[in-house]
Amino acid sequence: MTLSMSIIGWIILGGLAGWIASKIKGRDAQMGIGLNILVGVIGGLLGGWLLSLFGVDVEGGGWIFSFLTCLLGAVILLWIINAVTGRRR
Repeated sequence: MTLSMSIIGWIILGGLAGWIASKIKGRDAQMGIGLNILVGVIGGLLGGWLLSLFGVDVEGGGWIFSFLTCLLGAVILLWIINAVTGRRR
């Protein structure tokens, strides 16, 4: 996710990506809209950082690529949280 995206764009993409990631990881019942947005935005930063390590041009990807980056990062973030907290779901 590019830092030049508006705050509304961060909230919308982050919320949607966080919600879908929580559905994928089976944590949707435990998370509200605020946590979905937070997980999606942090996931976007994490996903962008990880993809840039592999030489992927994250900033030039557009909205769909930014969403997929947020989704990837959010799933990884929820996986890390599950591993640290010891939850199996």
